[in-house]
Amino acid sequence: MKLKSLLRTILKYLTVISSIGFMAWLISDFFGGMIIHLVMLWWLIIPIVILFGITLLISIILIIKEGIKNNKLISISHALSLLVILLFFLYNSELLKSNKVMDASLIDDLSRIDLIFRENGTFETNVSGMFGYSEKIRGKYILKNDSIIFLNKPYSNDFIPDTVLIDNDKNSIFFRKNKDGEFNREKSFVNYFEINFKEFK
Repeated sequence: MKLKSLLRTILKYLTVISSIGFMAWLISDFFGGMIIHLVMLWWLIIPIVILFGITLLISIILIIKEGIKNNKLISISHALSLLVILLFFLYNSELLKSNKVMDASLIDDLSRIDLIFRENGTFETNVSGMFGYSEKIRGKYILKNDSIIFLNKPYSNDFIPDTVLIDNDKNSIFFRKNKDGEFNREKSFVNYFEINFKEFK
């Protein structure tokens, strides 16, 4: 009996630790991306993920055999973890978002930037770089003739200005200007986004 009690206590501690660790890894997606944190902290994250899976499986078996009342702590820990996982995937899915009206991409040697524009006047800038680095920026925009005006900063620095130009003939979004203050419509390295999809009304 003492051994059984000890094993249950160990299971409770491991469940709480692995659940908190797993949720922390999910939340790291908002701070540079899950992949880059996995690359940097693989020695910590991989054991936590394995431990989370093992404790989840054991918890399910115990709950089926003994019920939730006898396994409150592990039930709450895993229920909270699964709720965070569900919310995470809902947040990143298209289910709760307005329809896309345009998306465009800029790809260079080391990174990729995707601009997504939605029907409700919101935009997303999705940045992905080396070693799984990722960043997401959200805000609002307005469409004025063939120009898009960002009401919020679309990038972490001034690389993308607050106004960009849609060129339907070249299927591009230009954002660099020449010395006369006019948009440079000649395609060159990292001076335009290639439009992948466009459905502006």
